[in-house]
Amino acid sequence: MSGQVKQHPGLNLHREDAETRDQTEEVLFGFWVFLMSDLVLFSLLFATYGTMLHSMAGGPGPKQLFDIRNAGIETVALLLSTFSFGQASLAMKYDDAPGRVQTWLLVTLGLGLVFLGYEIYDFVDMIGKGGPPSRSGYLSSFFALVGTHGLHVTCGCVWIIVMIAQVRMFGLDTLVKTRLLRLGLFWHFLDVMWVGIFSVVYLQGLVG
Repeated sequence: MSGQVKQHPGLNLHREDAETRDQTEEVLFGFWVFLMSDLVLFSLLFATYGTMLHSMAGGPGPKQLFDIRNAGIETVALLLSTFSFGQASLAMKYDDAPGRVQTWLLVTLGLGLVFLGYEIYDFVDMIGKGGPPSRSGYLSSFFALVGTHGLHVTCGCVWIIVMIAQVRMFGLDTLVKTRLLRLGLFWHFLDVMWVGIFSVVYLQGLVG
């Protein structure tokens, strides 16, 4: 037992000392706590949306405003970005290849920007159809939920750009690897949240 070394499964820290490994574990645990607090935020937004489903104040509803094709494209783009970030993580852990990591991060960034582009287009289209956030309680809750997720994706894209620059400048040292792993947790969390939004907001709104 004394010969075992505690190591996070998502990292390959090679021969770093035990103190560095312990510090890395503490940082990652702290980030998990942050993600759980973010989960509480989204839970509250989902709950608010659920209570506002029928508060349309005579305004347009999902069937008049939603474009399922665009929402589907957003979903595919974000799910593909999960795969591409996974490839970046594998390149970081097993190959220790900065070039491959940067390439897959660029692919992830491109897919994230595709998602944001279609989402912004949908928001503008909905407002043009008479569905701004101020029109009803339903639309206020919709824009709060979906817009908060979009803001998180925007922050994630900025973070990806920063990490591409750091990989280029510093290579795959311990700090960069730890930051990439936290970014990966954040990005996959957003993907899971979007699956919930797509299912609860878009599919249920159009079928119900």
